[in-house]
Amino acid sequence: MNDHPQDPFDEMMRRSLAEEADRIEPTDALPEIRARAHAQRRPVNRRPWVLTAGLAAAGTAAAIGAFTVFNGNANTANDGDAVAGQGSTTSATGAPDSPRVTSASPVPGPTKPPAEDETIAPLPKQKGVPETAVKEASVPVYWTAYRVANTSAAPSSSKSDVRLFRTFHRVSGYPAVEAVRLMSYGKTSDPDYQTMWRGAEVNSVRRFDDVVLVDFKRLPQARLDKATAKVAVQQLVYTVQGALQDNSRPIQITEGGKSGHRLFGQIDTRTPIGRAQALDVQALVSITAPAEGSLTKSPVVVSGTAAAFEAHVNYRATNLKTGKVIESYAMSEDGSKLSSYKFDLRLDPGPWLIEAFLVSNEDGTTVSDADSKQIQVGR
Repeated sequence: MNDHPQDPFDEMMRRSLAEEADRIEPTDALPEIRARAHAQRRPVNRRPWVLTAGLAAAGTAAAIGAFTVFNGNANTANDGDAVAGQGSTTSATGAPDSPRVTSASPVPGPTKPPAEDETIAPLPKQKGVPETAVKEASVPVYWTAYRVANTSAAPSSSKSDVRLFRTFHRVSGYPAVEAVRLMSYGKTSDPDYQTMWRGAEVNSVRRFDDVVLVDFKRLPQARLDKATAKVAVQQLVYTVQGALQDNSRPIQITEGGKSGHRLFGQIDTRTPIGRAQALDVQALVSITAPAEGSLTKSPVVVSGTAAAFEAHVNYRATNLKTGKVIESYAMSEDGSKLSSYKFDLRLDPGPWLIEAFLVSNEDGTTVSDADSKQIQVGR
């Protein structure tokens, strides 16, 4: 009960507080938050020949999900991302015209829920810039595959780690959305390649000043170990950046417009994820052309990328009908980083298995980091 309803002092305090409240004007704090985030960028140390990518794990608990940028563009070897290679033609439905389908997929399991202190908060309500629809475009799509210990016709079952391999596809519609849809759809002509994003459903891709936001209707539910999860998230980063021809802006992952979900049970999505060093996640040897299952004529031009000691890329071509073998090596453009290589093969008509691989510089016999393509050579 108020014993002094007409107290002059109380009346004066109420008026003062009301006047101060009237002076307060709300402002948009997002630019300031972004500026702080940019000031906290940390360079990524280049670690050749190591699988795990140096992802930015330092998150922020800000309820609006302020963006921080992971910048690791040195030696990204994204040459060819903007150039059409031999690949399948894909409709807007996301289903590639592929002669063979991979059945490999990660073991499904429940996604680890965020910890109690990991708030799943909606991002700032901004429109961003949507993609421009195109009638037709060639986009790179990245896949995962295990490195093997040898390159014989019946390769070893040894699985040491996971790497990214690139294929090209022609799409219509929104290039990055269609590339992610292809990647999630999980079908590729090469049976050695697979996707960790099976079951995901992409909603949209939008560009902001310092980030690309990829929103999903549904994220993949697979649970992966930490090293594999880091490469799996780079499968999305490389695919989206390749389709947009922009490897500078990191990728913010959301589901239903909200960030903070624990992707693959390991990856914190509260902050954007940048492009990892190429040597940390990409295949050390890959064949870009000819495509798996293609019909071609001799001479066959084989091209790809490799990070090879003294730039030596070894190759072997085996006629699967007669058993004839052709072996030699080609030179990549730069042995100190991932770079392009090319060689010609004069092959008899018939089915051929073409393999490119590395040979250990220590003993000269140990074979590793192989990629292969089975083709048909016509008359």
